[in-house]
Amino acid sequence: MMSELYDCRDAFARTLEELAASDRRIVAVTNDSLGSSKLAGFRERFPERFINVGIAEQDMIGIAAGLANGGKLPFVCGACCFLTARALEQIKVDLAYSRADVKVCGMSAGLAYGPLGTTHHSIEDVAWTRVIADLYIIVPADPLETEQAVRAIAAYEGPVYLRLSRMPVPAVHPPQYRFGIGRAAVLRDGTDLTLISNGTMVSRAVGAAEALAEEGVEARVVNMSTIKPLDAATIERAARETGAIVTVEEHSVIGGLGSAVAEVVVRTCPVPVRMLGIPGVFAPTGSVEFLFDHFGLTVEGIRAAALAMLKDGAAKNNPSPLGVVG
Repeated sequence: MMSELYDCRDAFARTLEELAASDRRIVAVTNDSLGSSKLAGFRERFPERFINVGIAEQDMIGIAAGLANGGKLPFVCGACCFLTARALEQIKVDLAYSRADVKVCGMSAGLAYGPLGTTHHSIEDVAWTRVIADLYIIVPADPLETEQAVRAIAAYEGPVYLRLSRMPVPAVHPPQYRFGIGRAAVLRDGTDLTLISNGTMVSRAVGAAEALAEEGVEARVVNMSTIKPLDAATIERAARETGAIVTVEEHSVIGGLGSAVAEVVVRTCPVPVRMLGIPGVFAPTGSVEFLFDHFGLTVEGIRAAALAMLKDGAAKNNPSPLGVVG
């Protein structure tokens, strides 16, 4: 039973401070996002390695690229909606094309800023960063995975986009879990269909699988925390062994996790795929929970989507054409 909730940003900040204590190359760069990035402790411990550029995202990425070229290891921290949108050209050219060793850490992903409206919703960022060559994308699901992901990207030499929510989530991984870049985690096995998710949606996918089990449906649950490089083998295996896939993401269904999964499925083992997320619209203004409920990003919404697929004949013994966005 998942009950206690955690803020993955706390795990991020704590781990970054631990790494900085033993690696003097690490520098935190932010755009007036001290609070939302949980960097107050870092600034207090390492004031000479904390840089606040103000509301100047393009400059922030350029500064980070210069720091990396000078031998530093910059962690750039800011709200996803501004960090990736305003500085997309700099992320593409200064970081990815130049293979700069910079970690772009986007906070408050997805619908986290729900009451602030469309300007602050970040539901397109995976789509426009996923097409940039040589840029890894990681979306951790809980504090343990966040901690291990921060350590992994610090050790990896190259640009990475780390996407974190501000919404508290339960722990979904056992203590012995070990994160690996490009490696998905099967949290629950099943043979009737597969639920693939990441970030805040993983615990909801697990909850949906538990609800489905009470109805005699065994759903496999996969945490696809690395969107690039994608674990295509786990996706293909799920398609072959379960015959139907539901993807769940706090992002537009266009260009995000669902699209990435469907690209693998259509190429390797065409089976029905249903994508749950924001269906190519601007999200309304409201609380996070209101928006999740509005778009069916709930345990009940995922359960209903899975049952609808099975009812439509999208089981492994009766596959229908690759399909549905909803």
